[in-house]
Amino acid sequence: MKQHTYFLTGYPGFLASNLIKQLLHDHQQDIKQIYLLVLPSLQDKATKEIINLAKTTGHDPSIFSVVTGDITEPTLALEHDINREIQESVTHVFHLAAVYDLAVPKNIAYKVNVDGTENICNWVKTLGNLERYTYFSTAYVAGMREGKIYENELAAGQSFKNHYEETKYHAEVLVEELKQSVPTTIIRPGIVKGHSSSGETIKFDGLYFMLNLLDHISFLPFLPYMGDGKPEGNFVPSDYVLRATSYLAIAPVGKGKTYHLTDPNPYTMHELQKILAEAYLGKTPKGTVPVSWVKSSLSAGPVRKWLQVELEAMDYFTIDASFDCSSAVADLKGSGIVCPDLKDTIGPMVEFYRKYKHDRSKHIQIN
Repeated sequence: MKQHTYFLTGYPGFLASNLIKQLLHDHQQDIKQIYLLVLPSLQDKATKEIINLAKTTGHDPSIFSVVTGDITEPTLALEHDINREIQESVTHVFHLAAVYDLAVPKNIAYKVNVDGTENICNWVKTLGNLERYTYFSTAYVAGMREGKIYENELAAGQSFKNHYEETKYHAEVLVEELKQSVPTTIIRPGIVKGHSSSGETIKFDGLYFMLNLLDHISFLPFLPYMGDGKPEGNFVPSDYVLRATSYLAIAPVGKGKTYHLTDPNPYTMHELQKILAEAYLGKTPKGTVPVSWVKSSLSAGPVRKWLQVELEAMDYFTIDASFDCSSAVADLKGSGIVCPDLKDTIGPMVEFYRKYKHDRSKHIQIN
């Protein structure tokens, strides 16, 4: 049996770190080597973490190679001999490196998300033994589109809520063009939250903004709903995204496909607010305040920083989009991998949040 050599960007970030664990768990007999592209400034940290990961998972540290580079540079700024070695051996590339912040400035988002992905796309064309290129996109390349959104759709003249969405869209356009010449799989997760059973996450963003808000307004005599609450909130636990990616990125069925790793049975924002308020504070929201009023309040920096909520997060309360994930569900059938009911994951999520909410390293910087 031919052994595989993997190359990942985005390490030592949360998704890349945990995807490595998932790949080792699912495909360890097939893995010969794993190359991890890291910025020079992160080399020491990445090396220590990968040694620890090898120790805790019982794998030989020699299967990991931490290589320094930069996706924003041509040929990824890889040292010549290392680049040649990788070009001749790598069979699977996983591109996860990106700026995920909803409030990211436009120039930074374009440099990393678009220019970086273009460099990766050009580089994978030079790989002599490539079997699959897997790109981590987002369901929110749909931008401000509303209604049912399908996995085979991308360009529909949409506008975007923020620079993150816009740049991930332009990056996916580049990857989509590559499908004709390179065996490619595009993964579009919903908004990723912590592990479904442990609640573990490394940062409190996305759905956790709602917990941050509840934590800071818990003293109020009653909690109002924000907006009419009709739009769906598509939040998926990290372990579902990782298990599905590990399967679809290797299985022959995934070649040339784009997948929505989204919740097939999502709750509305109204339902989510109720579920979280009851789980975290034991209170049921009453009444409604307009999203425009909340956005107006969050436009003041001190208010944003106190509540620990990004202004841009409020846009997800108003866009009524529904993500069809029929291809993902069909191609995962028989694998045992299914998206859990979000309600069943809220208990561990809240417990983890309570334990670590005072850990400043888990909160993103609000400007």
